[in-house]
Amino acid sequence: MNLHDVSTGELSTFDTNSGSLIERLLFNHRLLVVIACALLTILLGWQATKLTINASFEKTIPSNHPYIANYLHYQNELTGLGNAVRIAVDNPKGSIYDAAYLETLRQLSEEVFLIPGVARNQMKSLWTPATRWVGVTEDGLEGGPVIPDGYDGSAASLAQLQANIARSGEIGQLVAFNGNSSAIYVPLLVKDSNGQLLDYGQFAQRLEAVRAKYEQQGVRIHIAGFAKLVGDLIEGVRAVLLFFAIAVAIATAMVYWYTRCTRSTALVVLASLIAVVWQLGVLPLLGYALDPYSILVPFLVFAIGMSHGAQKMNGIMQDVGRGMHKLVAARFTFRRLFLAGLTALLADAVGFAVLSTIDIAVIRELAIAASLGVAMLIFTNLILLPIMLSYTGVSAAAAARSLQAEAADAAGKKRHAAWAFLDRFTGRRWATGAIAAAIALAIGAYALSTQLKIGDLDPGAPELRADSRYNRDVAALSAAYGASSDVLAIMVKTPDGQCSQYDTLNKIDALEWQLRQIDGVETSNSLSLLNRRVLAGLNEGNPKWYEFLPNQDMLNTVTAGAPRGLYNDSCNLLTVYVYLRDHKADTLARVTTHIEAFAAANNTKDTQFLLAAGTAGIEAATNIVVHEAWRSMLLLVYGAVILLCFVTFRSWRAVVVAVLPLMLTSVMAEALMVVFGMGVKVATLPVIALGVGIGVDYALYILSITLAQLRAGATLSAAYYRALLFTGKVVMLTGVTLAIGVITWVASPIKFQADMGLLLAFMFIWNMLGALILVPALGHFLFKKTN
Repeated sequence: MNLHDVSTGELSTFDTNSGSLIERLLFNHRLLVVIACALLTILLGWQATKLTINASFEKTIPSNHPYIANYLHYQNELTGLGNAVRIAVDNPKGSIYDAAYLETLRQLSEEVFLIPGVARNQMKSLWTPATRWVGVTEDGLEGGPVIPDGYDGSAASLAQLQANIARSGEIGQLVAFNGNSSAIYVPLLVKDSNGQLLDYGQFAQRLEAVRAKYEQQGVRIHIAGFAKLVGDLIEGVRAVLLFFAIAVAIATAMVYWYTRCTRSTALVVLASLIAVVWQLGVLPLLGYALDPYSILVPFLVFAIGMSHGAQKMNGIMQDVGRGMHKLVAARFTFRRLFLAGLTALLADAVGFAVLSTIDIAVIRELAIAASLGVAMLIFTNLILLPIMLSYTGVSAAAAARSLQAEAADAAGKKRHAAWAFLDRFTGRRWATGAIAAAIALAIGAYALSTQLKIGDLDPGAPELRADSRYNRDVAALSAAYGASSDVLAIMVKTPDGQCSQYDTLNKIDALEWQLRQIDGVETSNSLSLLNRRVLAGLNEGNPKWYEFLPNQDMLNTVTAGAPRGLYNDSCNLLTVYVYLRDHKADTLARVTTHIEAFAAANNTKDTQFLLAAGTAGIEAATNIVVHEAWRSMLLLVYGAVILLCFVTFRSWRAVVVAVLPLMLTSVMAEALMVVFGMGVKVATLPVIALGVGIGVDYALYILSITLAQLRAGATLSAAYYRALLFTGKVVMLTGVTLAIGVITWVASPIKFQADMGLLLAFMFIWNMLGALILVPALGHFLFKKTN
């Protein structure tokens, strides 16, 4: 049926059996569709109240990477080299050799010991029995707990404690170099004592309660570690929810400003929010929770929904303005835009789904949550919204206003300046200039993007602001203890009972010396190094004896008294600790590359050097996985988008016109990351993929109308102008609206969310400009002239 068959507003002339099977099923049973959606919203809204916000250390690491597989295999035999918290307790009044300070430290240590989720057998402080000293006396080697037996806080006890600490090797580890601070090392369990997954939000709150309690007693406390970081991120989520509300308000205000129609604006916002409710309701049914990395997914779903919803609303508004009945207008708009909208949403879904190929659980869950949200939009914004508008219609004034530009053009009046300017790009001169400018931008952006790094580029936790409490604590710990908390651990596997063999320890000694020459390595520790220290100690500390002697009996003796953190009970696993200056990607790459080369040259049947444990080792594995996934992910996203566009348009020319602007935006976004000091990591990798899937929406809506007009015999200028008046105005509206909404995130206390807001705003704007400028410019050269 022709679009103008119903122009009197009467339904009697409209054939309800016209249109596709899907259209007939939906619009001929409108009430059932609305009732079903209402019931589903109530059910899933109730389920959404069960959704929790938490995070998991194990979900942020690539569990199948060889480094992580090695770590997980030996996790129970490694002393706190995974998920742990360090608590530094400063004495602002002087040194730690103060009875009042030590009593406060004892109480604090005992309270932390009892917090659910702490691996109590591995916890370490000056007050734990596992903290021991070893010294050389006239009677030989002696040792004992650092806190002396019979400690009573007297001057004699404090002097003995100071001597024990000096002989313990804990200066720079548990005791600050200046002697004014001591640390509590708190390894964590995957599950708490009740068998529940550790709730990082609650754990961080307990730590903050401990901090507040004991700082009132005159000490100053610094806390660092994954659990505290996640706790701070979860706390920052409250601010993110405020930004979500602001973005919703901005989108609502902009759509209303465009339409001046309360009912249609409310329905567009409602349909998008229903999709969010459905998404949040499905997640707990599938056993998922939100985390700081996926908390922004509901807004992305809302943003995508507003973009598609505004197109449907605009189409219905214009048809009502032409005199159509609201039901007929809804059905015609559904016919014209459903396929383009479905293709765009499938492209969005593919952009999200491709992320599930990355071997990091937190990204996979983000991909699942986002894909579910996009699937919901197919029902809420492509189906439910037109049906609801078929009941409510739009205001007559808004409908008439939507056709002002079209009426002015039909009357031969001067075109609006914006539309006249954009129409210039259908001509040879402006099209050539636009494409030349795009090529220049692409070349410059690509040259800059080659400097893009993998992983973190700054010390501390880049997820938070540099001046955040957490990063100030990390800086204080690094300054006081002379080494950062970035520890890379090498596991050296040997046969049972053979960990003290000379050949093995001699190789470790050689590796340690080589590593200490690498930029970024501050120090190391191992059983080999302990042998050097003991030998020097047995000879009155004479540095001439700081050697690694080929004496097996000596090695066996030292090993028998060595702390278990350097080797395990079965004496078949040694641990080499490498303390790094920072966790920057370049530092990690230099160290791991050298270790892998050393292992390749020195591994034997009986001795194997395995990477990696420790916070830096885990991050190195994450960087490797992100680097491998980065390009392959983009190739998969673009491949899927190209396929979907080809299925939709059946034209390779249309595919080229749709995809090239996306590629320009991708390259420029990577250049922007270089300019703003962002690395490709778990937090930013999803945005790079999402920009492609979300960005293709704009081109699809403009191309769908342009191609239809071209096939009807219109010139490119006329076809594009028609597309501008129908879908182009809304492309511009949603691009600017969504960019304004997400740019507010730059004020978030969570740094990576601020980065995501900046990147998404940039992508919204550039994808919009690409659709409005490059689509007609490329079309000038690729689309065949029909008249």
